[in-house]
Amino acid sequence: MAGLFDTPSRWMDEELVMFDESVSRFLADKVPPERLQQWREDGIVERAAWDEMAQAGLLGLSIAPEYDGAGGDFRHEAVLIRRLGLLGAEGWGVPLHNAICGGYIQHYGTQEQKQRWLPGIVSGRYVTAIAMTEPGTGSDLQGIRTTATASGNGYAINGQKTFITNGQHANLIIVVAKTDPHAGSKGISLLVVETEDAPGFSRGRNLDKVGLEMGDTSELYFDDVQVPADNLLGGVEGKGMVQLMKELPKERLIIAVECMAIIEKALDCTLDYVRERKAFGKRVLDFQNTQFTLADCKTEAVVARLFVDDCMEKYLAGQLDAATASMAKYWTSERAQSIVDRCQQFFGGYGYMNEYPIAQLYKDVRVKRIYGGTTEIMKLLIARTLED
Repeated sequence: MAGLFDTPSRWMDEELVMFDESVSRFLADKVPPERLQQWREDGIVERAAWDEMAQAGLLGLSIAPEYDGAGGDFRHEAVLIRRLGLLGAEGWGVPLHNAICGGYIQHYGTQEQKQRWLPGIVSGRYVTAIAMTEPGTGSDLQGIRTTATASGNGYAINGQKTFITNGQHANLIIVVAKTDPHAGSKGISLLVVETEDAPGFSRGRNLDKVGLEMGDTSELYFDDVQVPADNLLGGVEGKGMVQLMKELPKERLIIAVECMAIIEKALDCTLDYVRERKAFGKRVLDFQNTQFTLADCKTEAVVARLFVDDCMEKYLAGQLDAATASMAKYWTSERAQSIVDRCQQFFGGYGYMNEYPIAQLYKDVRVKRIYGGTTEIMKLLIARTLED
């Protein structure tokens, strides 16, 4: 396995390699294992850690300098995503804050909206979330029941959302709602709720998950929450579905990058273990079964990485289509779970102990095949291209 992930991806230049090294040093200094464990036990990353991330210039990486951002691009986000995964901070919702929510506002917001919200995303004044999923609606966004009806000089939002990443901390939430319940996909809009001054807004429980325990994932409730017309993202009703669809390839590529970090960490910790652990007088690595299994895992990892790197280059060139992003999300999430499972087997009973990183990876990886669109939904999207 030597050298598998030692060489930077082909989309990384010298500046990105230096950035990667600085991110690695920052996280090693600020987030030791005991702090990670405390976050898992608490079920949430402390608010102060978000401030530390902002002070290090790691919030708003791809937000333009005119809005106080770092002026980077998705490559910088991918570097940070990988480093968080290798650290074991898989549940910390910084990638969603940076690349997804920040991206929606930067790409689709009016000039006034960008000036109002983006600097706060960079400074850490805001922690962001996007509220799509509802108790009765997941992948079929046209089936949402949350409404935003005209009220005074703005809208009244009513509805319930669930599985919302950053749900306990978030104070700037992009809400997917129907502004015209009779217009199908053309009746969906995105409205931004500033929760600090929003009567009728409330948070439900911090959901108890199988993995990603440090991530606050919550239910959100909107009971006649009043928002001004100026909080309609982009300023035009009915554009929500188009905005969502345009951003989905990036969101699925983010999950693919996360999966690659899990694969890398799983293989690294497994190799360390099988090189040292002995059974029947020899290293576990010296058994042919171990070698063959890890040879399979290495091959799958290399294939997955090359594909994800290709998708990265396509995205940066504005050429990543929805079907290809779906392939990346589906393929890497399935491979990640399979590789983690096979790696865990080498640890025997120790692999079932939470103190071993492979056990945490086993829990964290499971959701990758679910959120951002399930494997089954990805296959449906890919299958539609067969008739073209």
